[in-house]
Amino acid sequence: MINDIAGLDDETMQAIATELGFAETVFIDWIDGGTPHVRIFTPAIEMQFAGHPLVGSAWMLASIGPGTINEMTCGVGSIPFRSDADGAWVDTPLVTDARIADDGAAIANEAGLPEPARAWWAMMPLPYLVLDLGTAEAVSKAVPDISQLAASGAGMTYIIGSQGDDLRVRFFAPDAGVPEDPATGSAASAYAAVRVFEGESQGEVTIHQGEEIGHPSTIQLSWSPETATLGGSVRRDEVRILDR
Repeated sequence: MINDIAGLDDETMQAIATELGFAETVFIDWIDGGTPHVRIFTPAIEMQFAGHPLVGSAWMLASIGPGTINEMTCGVGSIPFRSDADGAWVDTPLVTDARIADDGAAIANEAGLPEPARAWWAMMPLPYLVLDLGTAEAVSKAVPDISQLAASGAGMTYIIGSQGDDLRVRFFAPDAGVPEDPATGSAASAYAAVRVFEGESQGEVTIHQGEEIGHPSTIQLSWSPETATLGGSVRRDEVRILDR
């Protein structure tokens, strides 16, 4: 997360994100008295929306700001947020373009994934394929062919399975230069869009992700017909000084 972008053009921001190699690198443009604007880069592309870095940005803005900032903007518009001792939460606009993925089973089969019980597309605005594999065990044991997912047009694939009342999930994003992401708020929002599409206009769930790659995370998700609220605990990892 970089909060001083003076002198950084698009190419430089992408180069920094590629060099750092994190799933997302956030650049915050914040002029005193204005609304912070967040730009999000993966190692390969700029994303208009990504939930996990927005939660981190909310936490940081609340930590370093005067306590009066409760909104930021990103590529999809205004993002209200709040923070307390337990973490940070963002309210993101719920995507309305969700539909059954008639090609989901074929894509899963070609990529070496188990046969999904259900499959959907959600436009985030990039197309996200959501595959319900039924159980947490099926999700954890999955070994997809990442290159085949990309070749099939499913370069942003979210696999989910029940874990009691919670969800076990994994997210594969070769289109973004991220083979597997340990925490994906945008995919959680895609799941919320799917639930609304299926007639569940309100709900909440705890999402567990990242354990399979050694970086476990927990995302709290709730939704209404208009909004997906994402959040959880946040911690400071390290501070780096970039000489550019």
